[in-house]
Amino acid sequence: MTSLAGSTRSAPGARDAVFAQLAGAGRAELVAQRLTDAIVLGLLVAGERLPSEAELARRFGVALVTAREGLGILREAGLVETRRGRDGGSFVIRSAAPHAALLRARLRGISQVELSDLAVYITAIAAACADRAAERSAPADDERLRGWLDDADFTTPAEARRNAGGFFLELAVLSQSTRLVREQIRLQAEFGPVLWLGMTDPVMRERTAAATRSIADAIASRDGEAARSQVTGLIRSIAEWLLAAKARLEKGGALDA
Repeated sequence: MTSLAGSTRSAPGARDAVFAQLAGAGRAELVAQRLTDAIVLGLLVAGERLPSEAELARRFGVALVTAREGLGILREAGLVETRRGRDGGSFVIRSAAPHAALLRARLRGISQVELSDLAVYITAIAAACADRAAERSAPADDERLRGWLDDADFTTPAEARRNAGGFFLELAVLSQSTRLVREQIRLQAEFGPVLWLGMTDPVMRERTAAATRSIADAIASRDGEAARSQVTGLIRSIAEWLLAAKARLEKGGALDA
């Protein structure tokens, strides 16, 4: 389906997860939330055509009317538009990612305790994904992940944010756990924009790029312990950066040191 190809590369497994069947299928709000999360994460980009209502219904395992109502919610929110005619369909019309100023305000609004607790929870989910991926992935999966990393760009803040989030989604897909995939999508959509604020720092971008390689190598070696350790170390360093950035902002300073 050419509408899913898009002009912006993202983790193929993560994109597949966007259209996986919904748990508790039957609510249009669930359809809308799944698609909104994908837009926030950059898995569905501005100008991209979504699958037809019938195809969405089939993939999500919902009734046609439920898929139609879910798209209606997105239209009302200003996230998609429907065009008629031969080349018509439903198209993403803008990113739901918050503006940088709003992200800084959101970081200031999170207490240090909340931020630390969030890092612990994100680490637990991501480490579980890495551990399961090391246990369950096949050689073909390892090659696909390495190929994805070969193409991943961590040189700019925007690309680094998108690819860092995409990598963690890909780990969830490789875990072959529907529950972990759902939770990782929710976490990345809800907290990813704040979590990856550190990608404004070139040192953090380099560290993240190197860590994703090490995690992929550990998974390919079937070393779950090493994969968990690498994930834990990466998120810890990101959390430390965010805590330091929060302290700077509260003193009237800049996000970066």
